[in-house]
Amino acid sequence: MKNLIKLFSILSLLSFYNIDAQQVVKKDTLSGTELIISMDARVNDAMTSLEDKCSKVSYGKSSNIIDDTPSKPTKILVPNRELTNAEICRKNPRILGYKIQITTVKSNDEANEIKTYFRKRFPNLKVETDASLRPNYKILAGSYFSKQSAASDLSKIKEYFKSAIAVQYRIFCAEAK
Repeated sequence: MKNLIKLFSILSLLSFYNIDAQQVVKKDTLSGTELIISMDARVNDAMTSLEDKCSKVSYGKSSNIIDDTPSKPTKILVPNRELTNAEICRKNPRILGYKIQITTVKSNDEANEIKTYFRKRFPNLKVETDASLRPNYKILAGSYFSKQSAASDLSKIKEYFKSAIAVQYRIFCAEAK
């Protein structure tokens, strides 16, 4: 009897559960890329009728006038210009920039000594160790967008570390100068 009730309840749920979803392809209004959306046909019809009403409305100079001829959506023009550092950082927080390679040493203890010495001399610059070349360790300082922005700090560092050079490195955009 329990199995019969379970079977009846499952069948009744399945009979009421009817999905009329379909895949709809829409074009993005800004970039024109195709978007594939799964939705009910009635929802698609309602959205299409709303979109048609929106495209038929045009405004006159003195008052709002509804015109039956559909107008083209206004195209948004994005100027071709160089992005600012803040815009680049918003898009990609980690970028290819520059760090100053102070020196390369053979042990982690040596690297820690040089980092301590460096921090005493330059407390405003962040210093880190790169152990990707084990058994060698690179000591790197600062984060810069370009070699030119690293040049002033590099000249000061070269007074204490003659082998210091600016190298391309992945940096966090928010820390860069």
